Amino acid sequence: MDKFTTLTGVAAPMPLINIDTDMIIPKQFLKTIKRSGLGVNLFDEMRYDDDGNENPDFVLNKPAYRNAEILVAGDNFGCGSSREHAPWAIKDFGIRCVISTSFADIFFNNCFKNGILPIVLPQEDVDKLMDDAERGANAILTVDLEAQTITGPDGGTISFEVDAFKKHCLLEGLDDIGLTMEKSAAIDAFEARAAVERPWV
Repeated sequence: MDKFTTLTGVAAPMPLINIDTDMIIPKQFLKTIKRSGLGVNLFDEMRYDDDGNENPDFVLNKPAYRNAEILVAGDNFGCGSSREHAPWAIKDFGIRCVISTSFADIFFNNCFKNGILPIVLPQEDVDKLMDDAERGANAILTVDLEAQTITGPDGGTISFEVDAFKKHCLLEGLDDIGLTMEKSAAIDAFEARAAVERPWV
């Protein structure tokens, strides 16, 4: 998993509330078990018309936001079913940070396991960042995970809280497999000891 330390990028505004995982990646795209290739179908039903043409009014289709790396969203982001394809699609598009007033629990935890930083802030802070994000190509935010700060285009700084263990995992690029592999020496020692003590197993 890629490390998350400091991210500076364009922030896209998406003020809708209750954006669920089916809106993020519709069910017809869940056949794959690969984490790549889903970005093109992120927000598919809002992003394209029935003929597959881009909807020019959708934020991520606008020239200023095509390469957005940060999403400033409305309340209760990632609600609905627990599909892990949702953070996969967000990451594959290139978004590494989502900011909202609240997230669905399973989606929130899945983000950390896939190298995405979900940030929970009070409504007034989200409103300020949403206003910053409306600036188009000038909507540049810097997210510093180590310092736990977000710096806006005018230099103003907002602090955020993050669980210490989840922060460690993002900073070190550790998913569940990476965490297990950190203990590989202890696992090898246990297996060698078990082979001697219980050769019949």
